[in-house]
Amino acid sequence: MTGASAPSVPPTLRGPLGVIAALSVPLVVAIGALYAGHSLPGRVDRWFVEPTADSVGPPWRHVALATDFLGEPAGAALLIMAAVTGCLLLRWRRAAVLVVAGPGLAVVTATLLKPLVGRTIHGPDNLSYPSGHTAFLTALALVAALLVTGRRGLGRTAGTSLVLAAAAVAGGAMGWAQVALGAHYPTDVLGGWCTALVVVPVTAWLVDRTTDRMAGRPVDRTADAGAGEHR
Repeated sequence: MTGASAPSVPPTLRGPLGVIAALSVPLVVAIGALYAGHSLPGRVDRWFVEPTADSVGPPWRHVALATDFLGEPAGAALLIMAAVTGCLLLRWRRAAVLVVAGPGLAVVTATLLKPLVGRTIHGPDNLSYPSGHTAFLTALALVAALLVTGRRGLGRTAGTSLVLAAAAVAGGAMGWAQVALGAHYPTDVLGGWCTALVVVPVTAWLVDRTTDRMAGRPVDRTADAGAGEHR
């Protein structure tokens, strides 16, 4: 397929991503239910750090602040614009849609969950679960990994490994920054990470179905039937 019509979710990854998303949903719900209405760190949070104040000093504090900026509106907009520009220059129009929709819906989902859970940090006005910063950067990394997997023709094992590695690195980096700066509890970060693991595969699937229908192409349900695994 051309760059414009190549699926957002490579056929070999549909099964693994579905399993990952299905496992992530109950985790997001369970953590949210466990800490609903709480304002203090839980036992799991205390295993990592006492997240009540900034826990790092220079030079790591500067690294944390720079990472945090990537999840702020200005930093996130710069990342998205750069990614969309790259996709459009390469004529990857479907990828450009996913670059906007995936991280955007991950942040929207995290934002909607915050008042439902009602967990706070540093005062009643600071809703903390799940971490929107972590959801955003994890989602963007997932989209990038999906694009690389599809364009490089990676098989199920290599593609799944790349997707999980990208999510772990991006989510881990942003999660560390959020906890180090005292903006979130570790379990907030985990919730944001899992939120992205749910939202991005679903969004990519919806983008594929919508663009195929708009283009008058049959929805591909059997693209991976009998496909061999590339190693």
